[in-house]
Amino acid sequence: MKNLFLLITILLFISCGKHVDPTVEEWQSLFNGKNLNGWDIKINGYDLNDNFGETFYVEDGMMKTKYDAYDKYNDRFGHIFYKEIFSHYKLKLEYRFTGEQAKGGPGWASRNSGAMLHSQSAKSMGKHQDFPISIEAQLLGGNGTDERPTANLCTPGTAVFMADTLFTPHCISSSSKTYHGDQWVSAEFLVLGDSLIQHFVEGEKVLAYTKPQYGGGNVGGHDGSLKKDGRPLSEGYISLQSESHPVEFRKVEVLNLCGCKDETAKNYKSYFEKADKSVCVY
Repeated sequence: MKNLFLLITILLFISCGKHVDPTVEEWQSLFNGKNLNGWDIKINGYDLNDNFGETFYVEDGMMKTKYDAYDKYNDRFGHIFYKEIFSHYKLKLEYRFTGEQAKGGPGWASRNSGAMLHSQSAKSMGKHQDFPISIEAQLLGGNGTDERPTANLCTPGTAVFMADTLFTPHCISSSSKTYHGDQWVSAEFLVLGDSLIQHFVEGEKVLAYTKPQYGGGNVGGHDGSLKKDGRPLSEGYISLQSESHPVEFRKVEVLNLCGCKDETAKNYKSYFEKADKSVCVY
């Protein structure tokens, strides 16, 4: 009976949340490894959630893209969007490029994909819109010969600051090494609202910039009323690209950095960057 009482006491202590270490990161997997539940698909020229030719599909526990049904690519850029909005977070991906590029895919799109940060929603995109207004963390694979860094920055309908200067070109390369072949690559992105974004590859910081905002060009077919140049871009959706070369994702995880910062709450976490009192549990 004494041991049973001790066990009950321990279980009650645990159930009250007193054992939770506020420094332990609680990562959320956005992809269940079984299907595409929780994701919306938008392919240029097609209606919302018309997944033409199963461009996005699941196989062997991985999210993949394929182009078997494409006689010619014809700029049918696609994106798959997770259902929730995030503002302050870390995104962790493990990806690799495989096979051959779809016939008619642009030369620059060979071994090219991306993670769109602070993206507009899939349902707000025009039927013939090429890319979502977003901050693109560009993912590139090597061609076997030339240097081609990954985790770069591109800005479809957006702009950022590099140091104290507004960055107006479309893309800028990171300082990462080149990853040739079909090897898996680990990339991570720290996104802090409209203040700071940092890119990491295999644990090393390779790019940083600040003040993401609407602006610039490099996006077509969109609703112009959604693009108010100069307005801070503080939150949005996460989407992944199909850009004419087969790509596989075996990990898509988010660490939400917005939550309860009251140390007396059961769900307080010391790593939260932005406070949300509405989620506090006592």
